[in-house]
Amino acid sequence: MSAAEAIAVSMPELSTWIGRSRVDEEEITLSAVRRIAATFDSDPNKVAPGDALPPHWFGLFFADIPRQSAIGPDGHARAGEFLPPIPLPRRMGAGRRVRTPGTLRVGDMVSRRTEVAAITPKTGRTGEMVLLTMRRTVEARGEVIAVEEFDALYREAVRPGASSATNPPVRAPTDAVWTDIVPIDPVQVFRYGAITWNAHRIHYDADYARGVEGYPGVVQNGGLTMHLMVDAALRRAPDPLKCFSARLARPMFVGDHMTLRGAATEGGGMHVWAADKDGFLAAEMTLEFAA
Repeated sequence: MSAAEAIAVSMPELSTWIGRSRVDEEEITLSAVRRIAATFDSDPNKVAPGDALPPHWFGLFFADIPRQSAIGPDGHARAGEFLPPIPLPRRMGAGRRVRTPGTLRVGDMVSRRTEVAAITPKTGRTGEMVLLTMRRTVEARGEVIAVEEFDALYREAVRPGASSATNPPVRAPTDAVWTDIVPIDPVQVFRYGAITWNAHRIHYDADYARGVEGYPGVVQNGGLTMHLMVDAALRRAPDPLKCFSARLARPMFVGDHMTLRGAATEGGGMHVWAADKDGFLAAEMTLEFAA
């Protein structure tokens, strides 16, 4: 059965997953926040109970923690546990849309409602795909802290010995107001994966990344890329973050470097983009700030 046929056969069942949800709770502990601060090169000893956290840090908590027996061969939880049983084996983050109306603080007891928002089949240059959108609502102290829609792209398996297919490269813009050169550091990638409990093997297992998924090496975590882009934007932000939308366009690899660039947009927002070591667009983001 072809991938297109498998997707078509699965869609009636997959559609029943839309709207399924679960609620998790987590305490924002001082020790966890200190580990996060150190990972992003801030002094962990300056963090204290009650401190307000940067608006995008909500995504560093509520790690999925499936039992070891429920993990699939790629390191993710097996399909059908909570994630829908999409009949494609490869899963990658594709982008997110985030609103941050509230403030998360050290010591908060927080709840997160996660909902299957959409399951959308797609056909692209790289083959058959399914886009899964999860909606997450984070609340603390009776207020909404953040609402996120996160997109994950499921793709076909790579033929043995073949390379992972990618869309044609597009040159990143160069008309930036600011530029940061950021190394894709294997230690930071490891620490970020540990914080988020991300066991996807492409982010640490070079043999798996090359031999099974067809990449040239260990893949940079797209969530980390987006986090670093927001960090770079907030260092130049005129006001507190209100919302942002991000899209991943091209994989990058551990041991290389990325170039982050940004410029103001009309209305006081900011456009930020990441280029890989060859100058091709790897990710882009639009941010808005609360005046």
